[in-house]
Amino acid sequence: MKPQFITLDGIDGAGKSTNLAVIKAWFERRGLPVLFTREPGGTVLGEALREILLNPATKAGLRAETLMMFAARMQHIEDVILPALSDGIHVVSDRFTDATFAYQGGGRGMPSEDIEILEHWVQGGLRPDLTLLLDVPLEVSMARIGQTREKDRFEQEQADFFMRVRSVYLDRAAACPERYAIIDSNRSLDEVRNSIEKVLDRHFGC
Repeated sequence: MKPQFITLDGIDGAGKSTNLAVIKAWFERRGLPVLFTREPGGTVLGEALREILLNPATKAGLRAETLMMFAARMQHIEDVILPALSDGIHVVSDRFTDATFAYQGGGRGMPSEDIEILEHWVQGGLRPDLTLLLDVPLEVSMARIGQTREKDRFEQEQADFFMRVRSVYLDRAAACPERYAIIDSNRSLDEVRNSIEKVLDRHFGC
């Protein structure tokens, strides 16, 4: 199997940080070469833009916000993702372009056609081979976000924003079931872990 580009995505509060450890342990047990990274971030430029984008004090229009996301993504692709894949290393990214369609598109109202133009311009033909979409009901997401010590610029949004974000994620998964695996993360840690491991086993033919 060629090196795989895997993304982990989902609404805030879905448990991405917790379950990244599950994915790391899965790769470690099998001795597969893998690089873990994140968006926005993954490079010096990307991390600087991340600080701006997540800072509650940042005042940025929707187009500026979306362009910053894709600027970080382009650097991420050129400096991290493509070199790793070329070297035979699997890549797992905490968020990718699905998040832009969900947050800037669904949440903020950027037309999907505009995001698609940037997607093709920045990524060319690069798309994830597998996207693990962690999903929880809106009330669970809001309760978990409410436990965050300091909410970032996106976490401060209201429930209707996250309702739209979640809807776009689920719509995209329904439209492309061969790429997405929806993981119900409103369960025990063991149950979620088992689901993730089964998806990875199936994807890699283990």
